[in-house]
Parts: sequence; C-alpha cells; structure tokens
Amino acid sequence: MTDIAASLVRRIGKRTFDFERTVAVMAVINRTPDSFYDKGATFALDRAVAAALTAADDGADWVDIGGVPFGRGPVVTVEEEIARVIPVVEAIAAASTVVISVDTNVAAVAERAIAAGASVINDTSGLWDPRMVEVIAASDANLVLTHSVGQPRAEKPRPEYGDVVVEVIAFLRDRVGRAVAGGVPLERLIVDPGHDLNKNTVHSLELTRRFEEFVAIGLPTLAAVSNKDFIGESIDREQGQRLAGSLAAATVCIVKGARIIRMHDVRASVDAVRMTEAILGMRQPVHAIHNTHPELNV
Repeated sequence: MTDIAASLVRRIGKRTFDFERTVAVMAVINRTPDSFYDKGATFALDRAVAAALTAADDGADWVDIGGVPFGRGPVVTVEEEIARVIPVVEAIAAASTVVISVDTNVAAVAERAIAAGASVINDTSGLWDPRMVEVIAASDANLVLTHSVGQPRAEKPRPEYGDVVVEVIAFLRDRVGRAVAGGVPLERLIVDPGHDLNKNTVHSLELTRRFEEFVAIGLPTLAAVSNKDFIGESIDREQGQRLAGSLAAATVCIVKGARIIRMHDVRASVDAVRMTEAILGMRQPVHAIHNTHPELNV
C-alpha cells in the first residue's frame, strides 16, 4: 500500500517518463581514477564524454556522472570534484538530450552541476550535506534519496540490522520528509534502498527479494545493483564477470516495481529492460509478425 501520492509521470530534463509503463536505464560514467568497476577507464575528460554519448546511442535514458567513488580512498576536494564533473556535464548537455544526473553528496557540487545542465542529483549519502535540500528546492532538478549510513567515505561500523528492509524504509521516509519540508516537491523525488551501501550480501539479497516494499513508499524507485559485491559473492564471480548476475538482479527488481536501473553494461541492460517491459505488458513488441502470415500458420 502506497503512502505518498506523487505522480509517476515525470518531466526530467528534456525527456518525459511515465514510470507506470517505462523503466529508465541509467548508465554509469565514472570520472574517477579508482572506480571499483572500470579502474579509471573513463577518467580522462574525452573518454568520459565519449562513454556518455555512446551510452545514449546504445539506448540509455540517462547518464550518471560521478567524480568521487562511494567507498574509502584518497581525499577528493570539492574543487577537484567540480573540476572532474562539470566539464563532462557541459559537454553532454551540448551534444545530447539524454538526462544527466550527477552522483554527489556535496551541495556545492550539485549546485554547479545543475547550472551546467544536470537535471538529477543522485545523493548516495542520504542528505549528509545539510545544504543539499536547499539547493534542490531552488532548482528544477530531481533528487535521488539513497539509504546509506555515516559520513561519506569514512570507515563504517559492521552493518547490523534487525529487519534491514523495515529500517531502510524508515530511513527513506525520513529523508523524503526532510526534503519535502525543505521545499522539494514530491514529484521531484526518487528513492533508492542502496544495495551494498553499508550492507552485506545477505542484506542486499533481502532488499532485492522484498523490493516491492520500497516501491510501496509511492515514489519512483531506483535499483543500483550493477556489478556489486552481493552479486559477485552470490554467484562466485569476480569483477568483470558479473553481467549475467547483474541483469538477473535488475530484472527481479523491475518485476517487483523498480522503474530506474543504474547499470554499467548499457546495451545488454537496455535489451533486458525492454524485454522485461514487453513481458509485463508495459510495451508492445517492436515487431509482431511471427506466425501471422497464413503460410506460416501450422
């Protein structure tokens, strides 16, 4: 049962999404030298821009630009994060209508990114920066509210939950309340339970198994499962060998109501999403000619 009455038809950037009938594919573009997935393959500005435009050509609905990894690592100053992210946003905005989101927990970075052309801020810290709500409220940008705990990039305690789903839902509802109280309309909020973020593999599997409970909050729900450790540990696959597991996890989340999936392998993900939409009756086949000609009816 939903407890929030928000429209699932969204104008985001230059595109409109009906999340009752559409699953958006968000492509991951890391402008970092130490990404857990690509190890810096798109750190160079030209490579990051090219990867984003290729993702759009391959069917991605939006691209998510990150200048700082979620996990621990070398300190990245606000100035350096801005220098990494903003030129990519500007270049994509000038060349494509693809939705641009920026993965940041820093309000100053979000503010600059929105001015440069980003229409979504993907805050994986769950509003750690107290100015984030103010920045979003003063803009037309959408905000992804993600469950994670503690200071970003700091050492975290061992994750322990009574009921991880119940606790994550309570956290997300609290952050939605904070955002709305600060002036962000419900129609510009998205929630993400945060697979693997301060959670072990058993926790992340439970989030996936009960994903419909996050959807019941009543906002478009994002599943960021691609290549994460819960997949690798579940099927005993190292990084670089997790595509099939990632697609399976994403598909389960879609069946349970996810309407945005954040993925690395764009073309395969788009195919999996469109097929899942067709099976669920959310879209018609591109062609429907098999066994429709009289001579083929046997």
